[in-house]
Amino acid sequence: MKMEKVVRKISLKDKRNYDLEYWLSKTPEERISAIEFLRQQFYETEDGSTPRLQRVAKIIKRKSS
Repeated sequence: MKMEKVVRKISLKDKRNYDLEYWLSKTPEERISAIEFLRQQFYETEDGSTPRLQRVAKIIKRKSS
């Protein structure tokens, strides 16, 4: 999938939602493909597995008052 570079300079006062307009102009297949591309980048590692959070427990001794 090739990403197209798009730069648009707009005023912050302009309330139009350019992102919404862009995605509504795409077919449902193109939208799903883009989501899958982002999901793979976020979740999959080089070996194809999904990373997991490491469980860590730390005991801290507090001084008694």
